Amino acid sequence: MRAVICKELGPPESLVVEELPDPTPGKGEVVIDVRASGVNFPDTLLIQGKYQFKPSGAFSPGGEVAGVIEAVGEGVEGLKVGDHVIAAFPFGGWRDKVVVSPAQVIPIPASVPFDVAASFYQAYGTSHYALKDRADLKPGETLCVLGAAGGVGLAAVEIGKVMGARVIACASSDEKLALCKEHGADEVINYATEDLKSRLKALTGGNGADVVYDPVGGDYSEQALRATAWYGRFLVVGFAAGPIPSIPLNLVLLKSCQICGVFWGSFAMRDRERNLAHVAELMEWLEAGKLKPHVWKRYRYEEAAEALRAMMERRIQGKVVLVP
Repeated sequence: MRAVICKELGPPESLVVEELPDPTPGKGEVVIDVRASGVNFPDTLLIQGKYQFKPSGAFSPGGEVAGVIEAVGEGVEGLKVGDHVIAAFPFGGWRDKVVVSPAQVIPIPASVPFDVAASFYQAYGTSHYALKDRADLKPGETLCVLGAAGGVGLAAVEIGKVMGARVIACASSDEKLALCKEHGADEVINYATEDLKSRLKALTGGNGADVVYDPVGGDYSEQALRATAWYGRFLVVGFAAGPIPSIPLNLVLLKSCQICGVFWGSFAMRDRERNLAHVAELMEWLEAGKLKPHVWKRYRYEEAAEALRAMMERRIQGKVVLVP
């Protein structure tokens, strides 16, 4: 089988594609024939040694795959050869075949394309957990999404609409904002040309947003927090802009608002049953056409560095995948 390998920590260009032996499942394991692998922002940190999980030795990036079960080990129940599935893990997905525990595997309808499935789980899982569990978003509330044209951002726009919120999408170009409108955003803010705080205040009649979804960080976080409503919830999802902001805590006091951390990967491992219930709800919405994941581009293994560069430079709209 072929695999994208990180042999030493560094830039995307240091990745190589190599041939490896095909894996076989051990007791309590399954082998997935990978048809598509998701590319996510944590992958850009992982190859530089800047992420929470730090592999030892050579490894493949990639935290989510979609494919078909090729082999089942002894003792595995509920899964069989030929099942269409998705699987998530900290790393190891950018290869033709992966060996995983059944606990990491979720069956999907055969009607869902593999590239859509591979771009769905982490982005929509993160946003669903953020808005439902951490923010307790209610119908009629106003949701402000920063980085709204990115993978998790666009997922938050769509899920926010399904949950009955008024969604204000914020991004850095009119092209990105047009995509957000296509996916249900009610209002848009170009924070490259408009003042985020004043524009957000104006769009909410001076009240501010009930929930702010922030996967960007940097200079925009404090501006958005200053335009958060009384009893608002500010969701810390990630830091795609690079710098981790320092927030004046007096703002939290003055608004009686909450700053809520969102670490979906840890949640999915700690509370598998609740996460599976979330995934089931997301799959219902997907099959009903309420969610429409946007796959911006498909890359070959040899183009993995290009995919990561596009991610690091924030050029991606929606999601991208690697295909064998």
